[in-house]
Amino acid sequence: MSYVSIYTVGSLSHPYHHPASKDFFEVGEEIVRQAAKSGQLLEIFSPDRVPFPEEVTREGGFPVLTLTVWKDLQSLYNFTYSGLHKQALRDRSKWMATYQEKHLSYVVWWTDKVGDVSWKEAFNRYRYYIQNGPTPFAFNFKHAFDEKGEVISIKSQ
Repeated sequence: MSYVSIYTVGSLSHPYHHPASKDFFEVGEEIVRQAAKSGQLLEIFSPDRVPFPEEVTREGGFPVLTLTVWKDLQSLYNFTYSGLHKQALRDRSKWMATYQEKHLSYVVWWTDKVGDVSWKEAFNRYRYYIQNGPTPFAFNFKHAFDEKGEVISIKSQ
């Protein structure tokens, strides 16, 4: 059985302890609680003490990273575009900085073992996607692949 990993990256508009950023983290904590209750989230990796890669810090700002593993792509997609997470995506301009250039905010990939997922791998998949675009190695929801590497279309269920 394969699982799906997602790495997200953004930059807060304000310092981490600013009231707007505190609101972002409070909403984020509730989203994590809801994800855990869904039974679809298998693992969440703490970004504490993770050295930010150069592509994250080059724009400046206050980086925020997430790395999670889910049971399958459809459940990840459904969670992303529903409930509180969907609302947070709509509200992101309250918290997140805008980028000078086009910014890739996430990358998705398949893994056979939850234990094989790491921050180093997430950074490598992200860089790969930036350089090569979507492939079975690293992709997004608009250009998705199943665990066998076949192109698929994901829709809300």
